[in-house]
Amino acid sequence: MDYATLESLRTHHPAWRLLRSDHGPLVASFLHRVFVAPNVRIIAAADLAEALEDELFALRRRLDDDAFPRPALHYLNEWASPEKGWLRKFYRQDDDEPQFDLTPSTEKAIAWLATLVERGFVGTESRLLTLFELLKQMSEGSETDPAKRVAELRKRRDELDAEIAQILGGDVPLLDDTALKDRFQQFAQLSRELLADFREVEHNFRLLDRRVRERIALWEGAKGALLEQIMGERDAISDSDQGRSFRAFWGFLMSTSRQEELTRMLDHVLALAPVMELKPDIRTRRVHYDWLEAGEHTQRMVAQLSQQLRRFLDDQVWLENRRIMDILRGVEAKALGAREHPPAGNFMDMADVAARIELPMERPLHTLTLKSDFAGVSVQVGDDDLDVSALYNERMVDLARLAAHIHQALQARSQITLCELTRLQPLQQGLAELVAYLHLGSETFTTVVDDSQNEPIVWTATSSDGHPVQKQARLARVIFVRQG
Repeated sequence: MDYATLESLRTHHPAWRLLRSDHGPLVASFLHRVFVAPNVRIIAAADLAEALEDELFALRRRLDDDAFPRPALHYLNEWASPEKGWLRKFYRQDDDEPQFDLTPSTEKAIAWLATLVERGFVGTESRLLTLFELLKQMSEGSETDPAKRVAELRKRRDELDAEIAQILGGDVPLLDDTALKDRFQQFAQLSRELLADFREVEHNFRLLDRRVRERIALWEGAKGALLEQIMGERDAISDSDQGRSFRAFWGFLMSTSRQEELTRMLDHVLALAPVMELKPDIRTRRVHYDWLEAGEHTQRMVAQLSQQLRRFLDDQVWLENRRIMDILRGVEAKALGAREHPPAGNFMDMADVAARIELPMERPLHTLTLKSDFAGVSVQVGDDDLDVSALYNERMVDLARLAAHIHQALQARSQITLCELTRLQPLQQGLAELVAYLHLGSETFTTVVDDSQNEPIVWTATSSDGHPVQKQARLARVIFVRQG
């Protein structure tokens, strides 16, 4: 927090530039409404420009017709420029339309602005208890003496036994309204901060990918050493503190029992009268699904960066091969030019010139190529009573039946995997019906794909001789999630 550092941040940091900007209220309010509040990660340029145009139209009617005179797309491109850095403008693969995403610096500035609003209730007890619990976990988790660990566990067991006896005796301690409001306020704040952390994790991965590309472009040594460094740095992502923390979070959240427990506790807490008085955001009820969507987007982005890096390496290899061919053609051209006008004196020195000896018996014998003789083959008349109706029988997958099955399964639970759906209602049309399920998951229902686990999908088919045969497909776990 010295003067030089703060002066540099004031000049170069996008968050500070946003707070100093004359258009800061417009930028912060609009980006909060379209990105932060609904937890949207990527918006197409046309959709974002349309939303901003509506915002500008409403502001011109309320303020002045000359307020914000430029088109909406001009403002978006300015906000995404390197001089501003409030939006990230990029292109998806095989798509010519630009996309926009919020930068971590902008989200930090918006979050700080939200803290300036006066709150009617500021709780401190829950934060103190959280700090105390974190210190306790670190102290116990780093204790190497088994006797002390056992003594602490026994102390905790005695406290639990005393609490159970107290409840069985009719004395049930409950949190008062103030304590409930305090804890819920902290829960809402931490849940929003967790969503913001995902965008910063993606930003860190993109910076690492950029450094790797720069190293490839400027590398002058051997390719083996370059690849060893690149692969080591990619492994360092998952082995870093950030990578291990993200993996632990993702493994905890992908547990079906954990998600059901979160849903049950959220429904119970949001129904409490003190919490309802705080008028919580409607998206709080499905905040764990927002975490899932943000985490899956981060994993997809990392996979896409790895794929693009592989393509970038392939392009570098192609350019290197092309450079070698240009050198060879240059050598050939100089050799042809020297043929007509050979230079005087020694033209080329060759070391260890010797005759190459090839013994006749070491050469392979000639092998005759056999040609098929069709001249003596008689053409037989085919069966003209062949039933060709099977060529016109098409089997259509009933998408309405599969959609009804998914809806019925999601009525009793908040989520279900594709493997469980096929066990409840086995596949009748094999692979075609399995592809139909995947189509419904991408077009009609909300799904989450867990690439870390594979699940077998088994069905019974009929072989050519009419006997039943078991077939199996292995694919990543697909989870259908109930909305609302």
